[in-house]
Amino acid sequence: MNGRAVLVTGASKGIGRAVATAFAAQGDRVAVHHRDSARAAEGVLAGLAGSGHVVVQADLADPEGVRRMADEVAGALGGIDVLVNNAGVYHLHPITGTSYEEWQAAWREAFEVNLMGAANLTWCALRHMRAGGRIVNVSSRGAFRGEPDAPGYGASKAGLNAMSQSLAVALAPHGIAVASVAPGFVATEMTTEYLKPPLGDAIRAQSPFGRVGEPDEIAAAVLYLASPAAEWASGTVLDLNGASYLR
Repeated sequence: MNGRAVLVTGASKGIGRAVATAFAAQGDRVAVHHRDSARAAEGVLAGLAGSGHVVVQADLADPEGVRRMADEVAGALGGIDVLVNNAGVYHLHPITGTSYEEWQAAWREAFEVNLMGAANLTWCALRHMRAGGRIVNVSSRGAFRGEPDAPGYGASKAGLNAMSQSLAVALAPHGIAVASVAPGFVATEMTTEYLKPPLGDAIRAQSPFGRVGEPDEIAAAVLYLASPAAEWASGTVLDLNGASYLR
């Protein structure tokens, strides 16, 4: 088979779609994951360069569904060479503005999808990954800056960073590199409402470039970290926020 076997979660839109498109453009075979966006995922599949791509479905909060998806991808693509944990959920739940029940539900969903989903899929995908494999996790600026209106999201992404660095050490002896990207605001379907004036003007002003990121910019960084040349970048968390937050 030509190219590497790449699984991208949350690939039916936004950053995931751009990542899937970038891998396919360089000759890789891509599994386009979605939870409940079959039509959008099929649209992404139809637009990918090359052949051998597949659409797969799973709720990342369902451990057995995650296992089945990983096995399905490995069977269809002949293994898994690259895993991109991109899928995530973001819901507003400020501590002063939610009920106790809403607070618990928001934290539970953030951790089940953003952290446990990625952890479980990584475990499952690793069983199909050989030396030279790559795992790239899509984190967030909020893991460092804080997310006062969505603290569960920020905490889950901080946990994702910690997991990435732990696994970078654990998997290096097996020839597998693990890294993360931490975007700031990116112009996607998820952020459309936030980027409308006047709030959007304030968000764009956070960067000295006066804009937010584009999905293709994040995809380019993921492509590098997943490349054979990036083994020495294992363990890194790459900030992609247009100097809107420096650490």
